[in-house]
Amino acid sequence: MGRALRKSSGLPNRTNLSGSRCYPHGARLSSYPIAKMNSRREDLIMKTRDSKWAIVILFFILSILAGTQGMRGAVNVTQYHNHESRDGLYIDPAFTRTAAAGLKRNTNFLGTVSGNIYAQPLYIEDGPGGKAMVITVTESNNVYALDAGNGTVIWQRHVGQPVPLANLPCGNINPVGITGTPVVDLPSRTLFLDAMTTPDGGTTKKHLIFALNVDTGATNSGWPVDLNATVRFGTNAFNSAPQGQRSALAVSGGYVYSTYAGHAGDCGTYFGWLVGIPVNYPSTVFAWAPSVRGGGSWSVGGISSDGLALFMATGNTFGASSWGGGESIIRFSPGAVFSGQTKDFWTPTNWVSLDTGDKDLGGSGALIVDVPGATPSQLILALGKDDNAYLLNRTNLGGISKPLSQRTVSSSSIIQAAATYQTALGVYVVFCANTTQLAAYRITPTSPPTLASAWTVSQGGRGSPFVTSTDGSNNIVVWGIGAESDQRLHGFDGDTGAVVFNGGGANELMTATHHFQTAIAAGGRIYVATDRRIYAFSVPVTQPVIVLSNPTLLPDGSFQFDFTNIPGMGFSVFRSTNLSSPLSNWTLLGPVTEEPPGQFRFIDAPADNGGPRLYRVRSP
Repeated sequence: MGRALRKSSGLPNRTNLSGSRCYPHGARLSSYPIAKMNSRREDLIMKTRDSKWAIVILFFILSILAGTQGMRGAVNVTQYHNHESRDGLYIDPAFTRTAAAGLKRNTNFLGTVSGNIYAQPLYIEDGPGGKAMVITVTESNNVYALDAGNGTVIWQRHVGQPVPLANLPCGNINPVGITGTPVVDLPSRTLFLDAMTTPDGGTTKKHLIFALNVDTGATNSGWPVDLNATVRFGTNAFNSAPQGQRSALAVSGGYVYSTYAGHAGDCGTYFGWLVGIPVNYPSTVFAWAPSVRGGGSWSVGGISSDGLALFMATGNTFGASSWGGGESIIRFSPGAVFSGQTKDFWTPTNWVSLDTGDKDLGGSGALIVDVPGATPSQLILALGKDDNAYLLNRTNLGGISKPLSQRTVSSSSIIQAAATYQTALGVYVVFCANTTQLAAYRITPTSPPTLASAWTVSQGGRGSPFVTSTDGSNNIVVWGIGAESDQRLHGFDGDTGAVVFNGGGANELMTATHHFQTAIAAGGRIYVATDRRIYAFSVPVTQPVIVLSNPTLLPDGSFQFDFTNIPGMGFSVFRSTNLSSPLSNWTLLGPVTEEPPGQFRFIDAPADNGGPRLYRVRSP
């Protein structure tokens, strides 16, 4: 579909790219500036030919007919729950409550992988050919980068044989390979992950931390790091066999961090290890572990950070007559350093009985929460298998002491990853309680702050919640996954708990979800990882017209163009000398600048060959 827009020996002052008509399939696009509908992308292509007297400009636009990849600025989901605070908040202008109610699964999204999945997927822009990628890992030790648009494989990597359950002292995952969610360091374009591997069919077990090029899957020099060979804390040496790695990895302050517990069943001599490896110096490894057996980091979210320090939740220890690091929220400085001072850890006064009853804090991570108006305002939410929620003073945790506030919030053990968000009504935390429900509590801006019940709803299973918002505080939708039960997504109003999305129809049914799993929102889509498959769901969006203005050849030979679109959207510019060349062969020039909101501008450097320059603007 298309029509001629403009061809001129001079520069137009303003060109409106709004029209379209039927255009024969297979026609020569290079001869006609056209407008064409496409279900995935929005592109603006400009052809310029430099001469002493004039520039000839052709415009080519691909508009979004269905799907929403263009409805936001540049976005990358590099880690578990999106941020180092583990808040689980995803900002996407496409996710209004009205749009969220119309969520549909993309049935043409392939998303097929090999292996079972417990980890959250990641979303990385500007991959090979400028494509956005969904990164996922499996228990078969397979790593995949999928095209975020259609789910086809961009690259895949097998990092070693997983360990059969029969060769482990206990557990409930078979085989054990990559369990915890990886993390991406964007500046270096590096994907970090922990894989449990065996070189001999299961006799030898190793936890290896890999660093892969996120665009190719190639292993970076100096990696992987063998934890058996490198991790020590005092006289304690890391032994991979009894150590499970459920928790997400993190990158903070130039280190990659990974935490460890045992396998399901609490067997063997395991410890709650925190391992920190300098991103640029993998030959140096730092670590901490409790002084007694146990104290595992079981939470799927792993460590959290407020940008200054790291926080880790530890589980029950065995046979401890004095406190040795278990049943606690512990603050670490860079390099996995624990001071031992009371301001840097909190342990409930009844920690001995929690140890005895296996009612520990390690099943849910330390959630960073800031509550304006509260005293103190910098908080941590801890959730226990004893059915309680605890609010802690993040600046002075207090040692073995009472918390700021404590409330019974569940009738069963809380094992999951919580989320937090803020609306005009206040700051909320939300988590999986009572096995299959989502419970939201508002934190009061008082001295001290307390937990006030906001709403409780059924999410149809045991997933960990995540949150979408159009701008960070409006159109809040809390999402749950009916993991291991109804196998559907469910969406709720963040203030009231009213149903926004009821799970959809037959097409929205998933299979093989696992407890504690969560999902991500990026580019107008929700991505859910299940065994052997990634599902993609989209909200409906009508894309506005792009209006080009002021294409200008500047005195120094640079070429500048402006256009308008939705504030907050992200665009990238590509250049080629051949219009028929596939996008993968075009040169990525970089992002488009937005200033003021809704007004976009790009300036290309002077051409050195004097020939034609063709530009393609794409979102994402």
